[in-house]
Amino acid sequence: MFLFGMKIMSEGLQKVAGKKMRQILGMVSNNRFIGCTAGALVTSIIQSSSATTVMLVSFVDAGLMTFVQAIGIILGANIGTTVTAQLIAFKISAYALPAIAIGVFLKFFMKRRKWIYVGDVLLGFGLVFYGLSIMKTGFAPLKHNPTFIDLFTRFDTTSISGILLCVIVGSLLTMILQSSSATVGITMALASQGLLSFHASVALILGDNIGTTITAELASVGASINAHRTARAHTLFNVIGVFNVILFFPFFVKFVIWLTAYFTSIGPPDLVINGERTNIARYIANSHTIFNTINASVFLLFLPYLVKLATWMTPHKKEEKTIAELIHIKYLDSKYIDTPSVAIGQARSEIRRMGNAVQVMYNDVIHSFKKRNLDELFKWRKREDALDNLQKEITQFLVQVVQRRISGEESKEVISLMRMVNNLERIGDAIENIAELGEELIEQSLNFSEGAKHDFGLIAEESKKFIDLVVDSIEIEGIDIMPRAEKLEDTINAMREEMRGNHIMRLQSAACDVDPGLIMVDMLTAFEKIGDYCYNISQAIAGIK
Repeated sequence: MFLFGMKIMSEGLQKVAGKKMRQILGMVSNNRFIGCTAGALVTSIIQSSSATTVMLVSFVDAGLMTFVQAIGIILGANIGTTVTAQLIAFKISAYALPAIAIGVFLKFFMKRRKWIYVGDVLLGFGLVFYGLSIMKTGFAPLKHNPTFIDLFTRFDTTSISGILLCVIVGSLLTMILQSSSATVGITMALASQGLLSFHASVALILGDNIGTTITAELASVGASINAHRTARAHTLFNVIGVFNVILFFPFFVKFVIWLTAYFTSIGPPDLVINGERTNIARYIANSHTIFNTINASVFLLFLPYLVKLATWMTPHKKEEKTIAELIHIKYLDSKYIDTPSVAIGQARSEIRRMGNAVQVMYNDVIHSFKKRNLDELFKWRKREDALDNLQKEITQFLVQVVQRRISGEESKEVISLMRMVNNLERIGDAIENIAELGEELIEQSLNFSEGAKHDFGLIAEESKKFIDLVVDSIEIEGIDIMPRAEKLEDTINAMREEMRGNHIMRLQSAACDVDPGLIMVDMLTAFEKIGDYCYNISQAIAGIK
């Protein structure tokens, strides 16, 4: 119940505020302190550092954010994630069942999506505290069980090896649960029943900070070099911070105890009341917050050195852009389908990648045709197959997202993304048509007249501008693309009509043969279709359709 509550509470918060949080992250400046503040704010609201880091990795991979900007935000995200532990440490289990009741009522009996999402948050909130209460009750008899006593006495923090064992166990548990907050909650439940000492609990929490880095590392698989460096910086930040604390572990624990007692005036962590250590949860939560706050503050000052270290550990490699790689999706991850804000961001990145593939296909076809190189021109077939596969994969992913309970705004965004995908695939079909016509022209040893070559070059260049405009704008939400799109659409349509007239005049004057002339007319039609499809994508980007 505790883990399920954590899951639906986080998902509910992301549904309520996910899109706005994405926009906040996307607007962060180069100021590391502003970035850190934004990261802490966003993560404390959506209650998931994993969601924040995944969004950041995708932003960096898509070029919407620099590597340095992302690191500043990640430092803040580590502070923001400690808010969950602070909430869990409050003794508000008495409100758990009323919160569950209200959450169920809103979730199942309200019609407006906004209230349904609020119901998710309240239901998750109630389940977290009710589950925590049951965990404590369930662990209570185990503190007298010899087997469990023997197991947990192994977590002896009087030696470096004992501290490292706790850190490793905390790391592994967090990697398995994919939630640092869940590890903190379980640690609190064990400690409250005397199964874990406060020192061992702090060491487990340190390991939890290492384990949580696995999410960003997984999100960077197959991504760009800067996305890899972002994930690596996150790992370095936490690992170095943990080992620094291990060197001064007894002093850190004493500092946490002193600071907590000074500001809260509660008793010592080992104080037992009615068979339960009632204060230890607050001390554990504070150790989590103090560690991450100190760690983030130190690395904010030494951020340039962290950047250099992450860059050195992840050397630049020539990115392969083979057709075999293009066939498979790169950014979409089905485990984030239930987190619409992340899933939509991943879909945008994949659509941008599809758009880049369209750009490469278009440029290769036009260049190969002008050079009359059939071997290069034939490559369009594999690229078109790859585009068809990407359209299928992305559409299936978006359909799964829209089948979840998502907000009206997110539903509209998904529909716009589907429109982009379909029109990018249609642009691929139009490029295929141009390539086939080019093959026919070259194989039959036909040639355009000088006037036709000139016209072909002009309309091909305008079409390229239109493709570049829409592809470059796919991931820039709220961009005012329509004025430029309308101008390019009108220009391409006017060119087609004018060039058709020029073609008729060349036929009349015998300056052009009939067969290449017919191919030229069909190519003009294909270029006009490219303009139409690009205009459709522009409308989707602008949110018109």
